[in-house]
Amino acid sequence: MDIEETESLTTVRDLVRWGASRFNEAGLFFGHGTDNALDESLALVLHALHLDHSLPAPFLDATVTASERGDVIDLLQRRLDERVPAAYLTHQARFAGLDFYVDENVLVPRSPIAELIAEGFAPWLDADSVTSVLDLCTGSGCIGIACAYAFPVAHVDLTDISPAALDVARINIARHGLEERVQPHLADVFEGLPAARYDLIVSNPPYVDAQDMATLPEEYRREPALGLAAGADGLDIVRRILRGAGDHLQPGGILVVEVGRSAGHLIEAFPEVPFLWLDFEQGGDGVFLLTADQVDEYQPLFAEEEIPTT
Repeated sequence: MDIEETESLTTVRDLVRWGASRFNEAGLFFGHGTDNALDESLALVLHALHLDHSLPAPFLDATVTASERGDVIDLLQRRLDERVPAAYLTHQARFAGLDFYVDENVLVPRSPIAELIAEGFAPWLDADSVTSVLDLCTGSGCIGIACAYAFPVAHVDLTDISPAALDVARINIARHGLEERVQPHLADVFEGLPAARYDLIVSNPPYVDAQDMATLPEEYRREPALGLAAGADGLDIVRRILRGAGDHLQPGGILVVEVGRSAGHLIEAFPEVPFLWLDFEQGGDGVFLLTADQVDEYQPLFAEEEIPTT
């Protein structure tokens, strides 16, 4: 890094532009809250300056101090050198309009399920009537916590197999003051979960297949493999969810699961099952919905289907 070059950066706008140029030059990958170098640079610059995106545009031309410039450059350089998602550098992520703490023990929140939460999962659920929600493979707890806001009278259970991930979820539960309604549980899918039935079971589980795992960009490799890898076809965890959901859904309840690019594998594995593939105005795909009746109807298929080993 050329010290003289960075000393010529005097405004917030200068620093954002410089960071974006360096990110593009280095060929960084974006996909953890931003999708381009400019937005990523802006997020990091604002964080280093203890500002947020509510900053009025004219303040982008405000002059920074030498100390502030140094703090910004150091953070941008870490993004270049370490190739980690920006959220791990700031320990901040936004999901469903809410702020969450994140670290390297959990995936960075980015599921299109946020759009469903904002709509209260309408028309399949009546938000005022939902009293119980289960968020499987919760990670940071973002989906379950956002559901607690969407369904104000609901009790929400969060499960994860990772104790470290549940520690992050607990931080977020406390941050949002939801200790009385949101409970974390160490569980392997449904194993270890207290006996209960839910109006909504929702999950963004591991679903990356072996081929895609082998070609992930470096930034994705910085995320915990436990939250990504799911066997040869990406469905190891999804199959277990389908097999167990019938024992945990209330009559009239729904199951919503994100499977991403493994959607084709799921359709191939269960061609008879009428998965409802949801559309999203804000982008995203690979999320299916089944009603409790459908889960029960096709339970024999879910129970008998063999898991690929290659």
